[in-house]
This record gives sequence, C-alpha cells and structure tokens, in this order.
Amino acid sequence: MTDIRRRAVSPRIQWQLEQQGLHPLLARIYAARGIVARSELDYEFQSLLPPTKLAHTAEAAVLLADAIARQARILIVADYDCDGATACALGIRALRAFGAEVDYLVPNRFTYGYGLSPDIVELAATTKRPDLIVTVDNGIASVEGVARARQLGIATLITDHHLPGDELPAADCIVNPNLPACSFPSKCLAGVGVMFYVMLALRAELRDRQWFSEASGRSEPKLASLLDLVALGTVADVVKLDHNNRVLVSQGLQRIRQGRLTPGLRAIFRAAGRNPAQASSLDLGFMIGPRLNAAGRLSDMSLGIECLITDDEGRAMNIAQQLDALNRERREIEAGMQEQALSQLAQAGGELAGEAATGAAVSLFNGDWHQGVVGIVAARIKEKLHRPVFAFARGEGGEIKGSGRSIPGLHLRDALDLVSKRAPGLLLRFGGHAMAAGVTMRETDFTRFRELFAQVADELLAAADRARTLETDGGLEAAYFSIATARLLEAEVWGQGFPAPLFEDEFVVESQRILQDKHLKLRLRKGMQILDAIQFNFAQAPGSSIRAAYRLAINDFNGVQTPQLMIEHIETRAA
Repeated sequence: MTDIRRRAVSPRIQWQLEQQGLHPLLARIYAARGIVARSELDYEFQSLLPPTKLAHTAEAAVLLADAIARQARILIVADYDCDGATACALGIRALRAFGAEVDYLVPNRFTYGYGLSPDIVELAATTKRPDLIVTVDNGIASVEGVARARQLGIATLITDHHLPGDELPAADCIVNPNLPACSFPSKCLAGVGVMFYVMLALRAELRDRQWFSEASGRSEPKLASLLDLVALGTVADVVKLDHNNRVLVSQGLQRIRQGRLTPGLRAIFRAAGRNPAQASSLDLGFMIGPRLNAAGRLSDMSLGIECLITDDEGRAMNIAQQLDALNRERREIEAGMQEQALSQLAQAGGELAGEAATGAAVSLFNGDWHQGVVGIVAARIKEKLHRPVFAFARGEGGEIKGSGRSIPGLHLRDALDLVSKRAPGLLLRFGGHAMAAGVTMRETDFTRFRELFAQVADELLAAADRARTLETDGGLEAAYFSIATARLLEAEVWGQGFPAPLFEDEFVVESQRILQDKHLKLRLRKGMQILDAIQFNFAQAPGSSIRAAYRLAINDFNGVQTPQLMIEHIETRAA
C-alpha cells in the first residue's frame, strides 16, 4: 500500500519567501523543504564551507606539496563507480596542473574487489612504483592495505567519505568528514567533494610556498574548472544534498550550462542525446552517471576515467560512445536479472501485487548473476517491495558478493554491523552507507545471512517505515502546466534529501495505451485542460478517474516540445 501525503507548508514562511523575491511556486516548494530564508538558497562559491574546517586537510596539503616539490611519484587508487571516477579525474587534473607526477589505478572489481587491499598495494608497487598512494572514495577500511604499503615504504593519504569502522588504517593522513573527531558541518560530502577540498587546501599551501610566484614561471590553476566533475560525482553518488553540497552542484551545473565542461563530460552528454545548455541534476543522476558507472559494472572504470581526463575531443567522443554501448548492454543484463529476481520472489511467496514482501527484508542469490549489476537489481526490487534488499552474485573461491539497498528507517551499514556482531565470521567483508552497502561472504552461509538480516531488519524497522510514503507538494495550479514552469523547476538543484517537486491531482482519463509492452501513455483531463502523461513500467491500467502523483517535465518529440506529466503513482478513484 502506498500512502500519499502532502508536505506541510507554513503559509507565513511561504509568504516571507515570496516577499524576498522567490517565484510563488518555488516559495511553496522550498518552504516545504525547511527553507526559511532566501539566503539559504545562496549557492555562490563564497558560500562554500572553507577547507580549514575539514579536519586534516592542512596536513594532507603539506604531504602532497612535499611530494610535488621532490618530484615524488603519486598514485591515485580509485573506486570503480561514478563518484570514484570523478574524484580520480579531478585529482589527476588538479595535481598535474600543480606540476605533480601522478598516475592512477582502479581495482578490477571482479579480481581485486573494493578498496586499497594488500593485493592492490602489491600490484601498485610492482607496476607503478609510487612514493605516495592517495585513495579517493575508498580507504577508510583499508587497515591491511595501508599496513602493507607502510611495509613497502609507500606513504598513504586516505581521502574518503564512507563511515569508519572500529579501527582506522595507520595512514600518514586521513581526510574524511565522518571521522569521529572531525567537526566539519557537512558530513555528506561525496568522495569527489572530499578530494576537491583537499585540492583547495593544497593550492593554499602551494601559494604559501610561493609556488606560483612570477620567478617560478608557474601559473595558478583555477580549480573552479573542475566543478563539473564535482557536481556529477555528488549527484550520482546519491549523497544528501545539504546546503554545502547544493553549492557544489549548483556551481558545477552553471559551468555545464555555460559550455565550460571537460571534453569527456561534453562527449557523454552528446552520446546520451542531452543538451548541456539545459543540464539538470536529473540529467547527471539518470543519464550521465549511469554511462560512467557502466564501465565499472561491466568492464574497467579506467575507460571512464580516461574519458574524463583527456583533452582530446575526438578521443573523448570515441570513449563516450563505448560507455554508451556498455550502458545499453548493462540495461539488457539488468532486465534479465530482474525478471529472475521476481521469479524467485514469486516462488518464495512474495506478495508483489500488494507491493509488500512477506518478510522485513529480502536477500536474493543467483550463481549466474553479473557481479557488477546486482546493486541495480537490489535497487529495483527495493522500489517494488519497499523493503531493504540484498542481491548476491557468485565470486571466486566459494565466495558470493552482494550489494544492498535500503529504505528510510534502516541504516544498512549499521544493520550489517549488527549481523556481524551476532554471527562473528559470517561476513568476510562489508561496508557502505545508510542506504547502500556491500558485503562478501561464503556461498554456504547465504541462507544463514538471509535469515539473520531479515531478523535484524524486523527489529530495526518501525511499523510506519514499512509502508511506502510518497510526499507531494500538493496540486499544481492550471497556469503552471507549462514548459516555462518545467524549465523553472529543472533549473533548481534537487537530489537526495532535497527532493525534486512531486505534485498530486485528480484527473479524468480520456485515453490510454501501452507502449513497448511496459509503459502507459495517458491523456488526462483536469477541468478544461487536456494533459499528456506517461507512467514507465506500470503495474496495472487505471480506471476512468484517478488520483496521480507526478512530476512536471518536457516531452521533446520531433523537435516539438510540450509539457508532460511523469506519473510516479496512480490510484483509481470510485466513479
């Protein structure tokens, strides 16, 4: 069952925002998201929290500046998702602009798994011979990997945003807003955001050393040119868009819309059929990010990183087309895996028609599933069932590797921590966030994990959290069903924790038809207005009168643009 609720709006706050110059519709939407003054929507670069507030950035800057000064070999070890790729590309571009000798290495997820493992350190020492390893979007749990680097005489700088475990690696320096002693107000920085802050601190340190003096002949790089990468990684990693992150995303989107973006990102926009001049946060999250992620899921994220660090337009376009092809292949694999997952649930008694699962959590395993796609399958099943979901694929040596997605009310990493404490040795490795996590265990322990994870979820999930709730911004006035309103909304910054506007209204269904056997195309009437609407992957056809939760969008067909409602939920009303 899905409960549609209107967000509470204070008429006084809404009026105040209007008086401060906000569009009336935006004033209502922002008031519902806790904004009380227009100053909270100041996304100028000066509004960014200073690097000095992020613990250990000064020490990281000294470590890097010393390495640059002595021409030491720096190696960035990246994660294989979009956040890791953008963080790596940002680091490569910035450090090279500072004059560093820098290279990168991305662990193959199928061979080495995640993070700075001892095996990756060995590989780095053999093939890259670094003096300093810098991790991006990983490393906070790499206790053994950092120890091995220390044994080999390799210094380590950890830049990460994941939650730390009970033991921290003995690195030369760690920068992570989630360290217990770090008082940085924005705990939700993505990995690319952390790396951007480290580069800001490094530039300040180099300034103090007169690195960019006239006598040196070196020019000072403009790090703002990298904000397109910061925006992409931040949105794609689905971190909470607090004010600081909204500043980063807004600044990046401004550069993208102005055409000041890296050649690789411009090429990916083109391959995706999107116009950078009209870029939105939804484009970054649902069109651009998945194409980069496809490289890490099916192949090697080095392909995505190369796309983001090249200045050759032709090479960038060639790689972008490869990424687009990988993304199409990923979608095909995902569709087959999702069908198999639904079949498993049906056999186990999952009540799909009622949008609920028989248990508090779901764990799925198929030995033929693709390791790189299980996270997407977990997300899709979570959306269908509104339950925490783990999906597992077979690894090597009798191990299985799973990726999980959660719902509000269950912190997934904390749940795994509780599982590990109740069954020591069950989980070989695990880590992640509140809403997404990964785990490795023995295949023979899957049934035990499934039962224990469901038990933990049952204890931690409140009854209210198990019901799907769609929060809306109420109805949309007739005058706002327009392309101008759609563009007004698209121009703002939306994302995790700061959701894009969702409206609800009652309509009469004038006509309906099915597209590609899975999408529902509708013509709706509200009063005297006739509106086009579409619901992707619909569950069942509606009756003649409906209540719908929808987003306002623009349909571009054969060069003709019209407003269109993107339906997220339909309830048939009594005739």
